Amino acid sequence: MIWHSSTYQDVLANLDVDPEKGLSAGVADERLGHYGPNLLTTNRKKPVILRFLAQFRNTMVIILLLAAAVSFFVQFLTKENHWYEPVIILAIVVANAALSTFQEVRAESALNALKAMTAPTAKVMRDGIVKLVDASQIVPGDVILLEAGDYVCADARLIETASFCCDESPLTGESVPAEKMADAVHDEIAPLSERSNMVYSGCSVTHGRGVAVVTETGMSSEIGKISTMLAQTGERAFPLKAKLESLGKMLAVLTLVVCAVVFVVTVIRNFASPDVSFAEMLLNTFITSISLAVAAIPESLPAIVTVVLALGVQRMVKRNAIIKNLPAVETLGSASVICTDKTGTLTMNRMTVTKLFDGRRTIDLAKDAITESGRMLLRLGAICSDAKVERNGSRKSNIGDPTEIGIADACAKYASISKQDIETGCPRFGEIPFDSERKLMTTVNM
Repeated sequence: MIWHSSTYQDVLANLDVDPEKGLSAGVADERLGHYGPNLLTTNRKKPVILRFLAQFRNTMVIILLLAAAVSFFVQFLTKENHWYEPVIILAIVVANAALSTFQEVRAESALNALKAMTAPTAKVMRDGIVKLVDASQIVPGDVILLEAGDYVCADARLIETASFCCDESPLTGESVPAEKMADAVHDEIAPLSERSNMVYSGCSVTHGRGVAVVTETGMSSEIGKISTMLAQTGERAFPLKAKLESLGKMLAVLTLVVCAVVFVVTVIRNFASPDVSFAEMLLNTFITSISLAVAAIPESLPAIVTVVLALGVQRMVKRNAIIKNLPAVETLGSASVICTDKTGTLTMNRMTVTKLFDGRRTIDLAKDAITESGRMLLRLGAICSDAKVERNGSRKSNIGDPTEIGIADACAKYASISKQDIETGCPRFGEIPFDSERKLMTTVNM
């Protein structure tokens, strides 16, 4: 069944659930065993040591390791004390591998952050009783109750709404909350952003209240599908990596050819030399050829490439962009056009008050000094809103409409008073909710 193109009565019948009583405890346990827990799962993490060893599969790195081994062998044969050359080569290779591994491990925080977006608990109707249960125990067919400030624990079809709005920016990138209507029925091909009869896991309720029946959980939910795509980190042929692989293979072939030619020519020229024995001549010629091979390898090339890419990654980090693979920085730098249809996915999804009109003039908060009437306007705007701005030490959490949150933040910044302090001094005694006809919200505070 396609949930958003069906009436909620058909959805309830398909899931075999009574909206007044919800599922029984026995049926819920049976479905939990069938569908599994409502959790985002990922591929088994590769141990750090395996990630580290995987960095040595590059052709250039293999050539450097061979060069280091041969260099050690030459130093042993000649009994010279120039051990610093192979040691430096090994240090460069190990440092490159360590830096790349560190970047990959740190980038996994993006997927872990996605897991944190799911709700820890949910209000659910079981056996006719509203219960607060762990969100991981939610199953298809559960009837969940939602109100302003709640996080949606699973994808669900709405069956009852009252001035219900939901912030779906984690999925759609839209910063304005989406209005929801339980009676709506959409086309099968309707995009996610237009499905006003559905709520989705990872999103939050900004206004009103609603009742919904769960349709998809865990990895079957929309956010679960995103998690699946993020987990599919197969090998990618980055342009820079492909070029380095090609260069490494070419250097390997040319080096072997040149060394073989030098070895053969030297042996032929010194074959009848009376100064040294034939065995000693072969050994000296072999050492000379090997030394030539080591000298032909650009030991500093991988180090230079890694350092340059690491600097690029650090610049991206300062702009809040996490690069999972170092070579991806060069690929991103080669892009000339990036097409996107949602600005919210590229921004911080945060609204900010920039100008005020106090009835007489417009105040640009970035340039002009705020007036007393401007401060009063911000206080009135903050108190006539349902946004919640909660602080826990240095951390701040915002719940509610992004526009109202922006006004509350501006009030704290420019009027030097928090929304909580205003509400403490002037508690709300009554309100008329916002509706499309009046196009305003009214509160009574004293």
